[in-house]
Amino acid sequence: MTTVRIPEDWPTTEAQARAVQDELRDRVVLDEPGPPPGTGRVTGVDVAYDDERGAVAAAAVVLDAATLAVVAQATAVGRVSFPYVPGLLAFREIPTVLAALEALHQDPGLVVCDGYGLAHPRRFGLASHLGVLTGLPTVGVAKNPFTFAYVEPAAPRGSTAPLLAGADEVGRAVRTQAGVKPVFVSVGRRVSLDTACAHTLALAPKYRVPESTRRADALCREALKEAVARPGGRSPEYGN
Repeated sequence: MTTVRIPEDWPTTEAQARAVQDELRDRVVLDEPGPPPGTGRVTGVDVAYDDERGAVAAAAVVLDAATLAVVAQATAVGRVSFPYVPGLLAFREIPTVLAALEALHQDPGLVVCDGYGLAHPRRFGLASHLGVLTGLPTVGVAKNPFTFAYVEPAAPRGSTAPLLAGADEVGRAVRTQAGVKPVFVSVGRRVSLDTACAHTLALAPKYRVPESTRRADALCREALKEAVARPGGRSPEYGN
């Protein structure tokens, strides 16, 4: 398990965080199709919090895209790096997520985030932010539509409906299991929306959420549990 400190220049105010989003948003690459589904590696990332102790744990789980077998995994634990502000959640998570990705001994391939990419009020959610910082192709797969409108997709698995900001399609509602609530897919960076949706379906043969982030969710929760169970309930790395 890697432990993490917050970078000295990390934003501490909403204004600073929004300025970073404005600076980095122009680096989002939207004209690449991305890796074909079922090829290479796909990495799920997710985080878990202990707000009482100010701790956050991140996990990165690398899957073989063809078999969905786990190839590698890593975790990192740090302290929460930004207050809770809707639209700025990436600033609470990214230092620890980056540390987990850097601890991997395998190329992550496509990174799937439990969150948003372009389906974000400022068109720069966690998946986009992470894609810019790492250079990796990224996709956001969220459990709710945030503030965006959509019509319910048809009941069969694979049905989709546009996720709309006014007349603009910022993502899609994707039915990964027949008759089950959809997930909400948006481009992060270096992937087309069609490819992002195809990856989401390929990664969700049994469950509503992709296997990549489902496994990362379980792993980060276990990492957080282990971290806060240490003597005193905190480690010096995130207890300051």
